[in-house]
Amino acid sequence: MSVTPTQLSRDLYDVINRRRDVRGQFTGEPLAAGVLDRVLEAAHAAPSVGLSQPWDFVLVSDDRTKLTFRDHVREQRDSFAETLDRERRERFAGIKIEGILESTLSVVVSYDASRGAPAVLGRHSIPDAGLYSVCLAIQNLWLAATAEGLGVGWVSFYREPFLASLLGMPAGVRPLAWLCLGPVTHLETVPDLERHGWRSRRPLAQAVHHGRWGEHTD
Repeated sequence: MSVTPTQLSRDLYDVINRRRDVRGQFTGEPLAAGVLDRVLEAAHAAPSVGLSQPWDFVLVSDDRTKLTFRDHVREQRDSFAETLDRERRERFAGIKIEGILESTLSVVVSYDASRGAPAVLGRHSIPDAGLYSVCLAIQNLWLAATAEGLGVGWVSFYREPFLASLLGMPAGVRPLAWLCLGPVTHLETVPDLERHGWRSRRPLAQAVHHGRWGEHTD
């Protein structure tokens, strides 16, 4: 059966709006055959500055490695909590920040600035364009996983040197994202931080400027 562009567009927007940063809904069940390959192919198909493809994907399933990283993340969580006032600290205590041990697999996405160097087309005046490229790969991975019925959780409470050492990354390669990946019971309709009252999303109209910064429509 042929699919019209309108149907394809609806499917795409549905995936974008269903995507969530998953923490507590992982089941730990194995991935179906072929799913991981499709998700990684989607990530690898992302656009990149100068076609440098500066990303790599480290697949982590070893329980000892995951446990070591989870303990490090807890230390960083506690360190962050100490910077909060009492009210925010109590609210933060109820927010789950990772699903490292509960998820089926972890994917660590790295950035290698030397890939394609020294003449990376498009990075001459915007050195961070390589970082943006890796973020596009992460977004592709996330949307593909959502389309496959999987959950993804980006763990951000870690120190880069610790994770690079843990995974044996060479000098100059940065671990940009530890992504928990796997089947889930469900995806929340409202993002966790909004459900827990940490922050609320601002309306699109506040983010759109017309011609010059600060020029909004009524």
